Amino acid sequence: MNNAPSTLLTSKSATQLARARVLTHRAAQHLTALARANIAAKPDDSHSNLGWDANLAGLCTHPIGAITAALNFPTLSLVILNEGQIIDELALAGKSITQVDRWIDEAASSLELVAPSSATIPYDLPADAAALETYETKGALDELQALSEWFGLADTVLGQLKMATSEHRPGPSPVRCWPHHFDIATYISFEEGDPETARGMGVGMSPGDEGHDQPYFYINPWPYLDTETLPEAVAPGFWHVDGYVGMVATGSALQETGFTAGSAADFINYGFKVAYDAQWPS
Repeated sequence: MNNAPSTLLTSKSATQLARARVLTHRAAQHLTALARANIAAKPDDSHSNLGWDANLAGLCTHPIGAITAALNFPTLSLVILNEGQIIDELALAGKSITQVDRWIDEAASSLELVAPSSATIPYDLPADAAALETYETKGALDELQALSEWFGLADTVLGQLKMATSEHRPGPSPVRCWPHHFDIATYISFEEGDPETARGMGVGMSPGDEGHDQPYFYINPWPYLDTETLPEAVAPGFWHVDGYVGMVATGSALQETGFTAGSAADFINYGFKVAYDAQWPS
């Protein structure tokens, strides 16, 4: 059983959130640039990832001393906090990327931080996010609110899974959003050793990508399972086998079954057990 809310998550169709995804994915890069410019680099790049803050309804950086920066999804605003208190804020609607870069550089300078424009981003964004020049939000507020609910749900459900799988060693990673692919996830390690061969499982939620143009939850065992011996997927999920092997439940499939927040938790919890008990490569 799960402890997630049993009410409907959102009435907005999961297939109508592409614009909100593009806006927030691009906006999150301002946060990760600030982190890259001011936090000591880690080998796994985790210094640049982002956490979900339910109170802010958005993603936030790791602390930079007493400072954190956040992206509020429903209003598409950047927020600067000092010891948890908002000290500066910028609504992105109508602002160009250049204007926002200038604002956050000035905010960093006023706090004696390194300007995020000095940071190098070591990856390419999806074409739609990379092409964004101005944050146009007209008519997108409902989408942004709905996408916020998806991220909030994922953070709750994945946090519960992290606690439930804590007996594994080395165990689960923190639940974080990776600004490259923009998914929020935990990785549960089952073995020490070379990460290329050690068993583990990535469990998370993507707001959508080139494979599924909508939010979806996924459960990805590593090394990939043999597609010839896959167990039955947990409904309403299916096994995705193009490019990677993982169990996937799309937002629209969950909504078609009378989607509740609890049903997403059930997919994650039972799907994890099915994948863990599957026949793994030797």
